[in-house]
Amino acid sequence: MGFQCKDLGVTYKTQNGELEALTDVSFSVRDHEFVCLVGPSGCGKSTILKLVAGLLEPTLGTIAFDTVPANGRPRNAMVFQEHGVFPWMNVIDNVAFGLEIRGVPREERRAIARRFIARVGLSHFEESHPHELSVGMRQRVSIARAFVNDPEILLMDEPFGSLDAMTKMVMTEELMGIWSRQRKQVLYVTHDIEEAIMLGDRILVMTGRPGRIREEIEIRLPRPRDLRDRDSAEIVKIKEHVWEILEEEVRSGLREGS
Repeated sequence: MGFQCKDLGVTYKTQNGELEALTDVSFSVRDHEFVCLVGPSGCGKSTILKLVAGLLEPTLGTIAFDTVPANGRPRNAMVFQEHGVFPWMNVIDNVAFGLEIRGVPREERRAIARRFIARVGLSHFEESHPHELSVGMRQRVSIARAFVNDPEILLMDEPFGSLDAMTKMVMTEELMGIWSRQRKQVLYVTHDIEEAIMLGDRILVMTGRPGRIREEIEIRLPRPRDLRDRDSAEIVKIKEHVWEILEEEVRSGLREGS
């Protein structure tokens, strides 16, 4: 099970003519696999997520899914960098929202939501509203809501990009713990090479405008992974290799912006 993207291309029409955002993008995500997309800004990482989510149609190419979701389950759920929680709802109602839309009875959906709220460490905040929570806590709500809907595919667009370093480390560990129990197909966008290495089974390194996949890197580190090992020789070697692929393009972008 999983899905396959083949020869994807996206061209936008703008006031200044056509803008090619993606070209010749092919990859697959297998069942239970965590795949990370890494690359500089503007290379089309978020565009790929939108294509897989069905929010955008490719100009060229196809996306094929191996299964059809059963029992009203959504095919995918998205977690964004900007917090997608509803400010007028408390934590438990935010997490249970997708189940409510699917018609799950109130007590049943709240019981399911409580299990996932506990997994992200927010059991004492079920009745709290988003303005009463920290940035990291609100992001935990978003992650719990994504998992509670039991999607086949979880799409994550830099979910920890706005967090401070310590909170980001804690959230990465929590995400690894939840995923190890649920083992969803995950497509995860990040600028952080180290984060991709710690989370992913594979890294797809993107470059270019239009964006394309430059290289696919298998991460053979055993699970569970310990963030305290991030300075190990093997992880440093992978990080240096990915940076070598990206370095010239990143430096070129900095020169253009100066």
